[in-house]
Amino acid sequence: MEADKIVVNKLKEHSRLSGDDIAEIRTFSFAPRELADHEDLIRQGDEPDRTVVVLSGWVARYHLLSGGGRQYLSFHMAGDWPDAQALFLERMDHAVCALGPVLVAGIAHKELTRAISRRPSLGFAIWRETLIDAAMFREAITNNSARTKPARMAHLFCELFYRARALGHVRGDQLQLPLSLIQLGEALGMAIATVNRTLVELRASRVVDFRSGTLTVHNWPRMCAIGDFDPGYLHLKPPR
Repeated sequence: MEADKIVVNKLKEHSRLSGDDIAEIRTFSFAPRELADHEDLIRQGDEPDRTVVVLSGWVARYHLLSGGGRQYLSFHMAGDWPDAQALFLERMDHAVCALGPVLVAGIAHKELTRAISRRPSLGFAIWRETLIDAAMFREAITNNSARTKPARMAHLFCELFYRARALGHVRGDQLQLPLSLIQLGEALGMAIATVNRTLVELRASRVVDFRSGTLTVHNWPRMCAIGDFDPGYLHLKPPR
């Protein structure tokens, strides 16, 4: 899908766009860039002059810790706009890296700010995109600090599956999710042994399974119940 269509579809998931807003997006000059597995798109401390949309593959936001470890903050798939907030920040307080081969398209900040001045309603849609990011971060804090380990993992699976379904990436009951168990643990604050034990517990419930980069949901309502998942914080149109 072309980059302008991806941006339009993404923003229309939560905001109304007029014909003039869509026409403005179609004037953007998108610069493609390929990323290798684990390559950083943005580094912590960078002062970016452009923002990107994901055309194919997955990327992750993370904090780089002083000891070299990582705390993964969120995961983003084709169709997502993972660093729209960079438009409003001078210096990045986190990094974004590729999870496998990735293709992104960059939009210069100068071009975006000019578009926003011409179309304030488009600016509100972009701002709303950043507010939904903030809502996801708040939910992640609650998830990692207040839920049991099975609920914590089930909630993350629910969120990714729900978002992927809205963007058309789910096939039947499966989602291709290129996360290692180490990365899953770094997102959920679990040691690798705990990740394995928690996966065994979820598999035993016959609700969900995650093996070799494939997430399979056998019972969506039950998984939502285990994960205490309410998609309201994502502010998306309910997927079919």
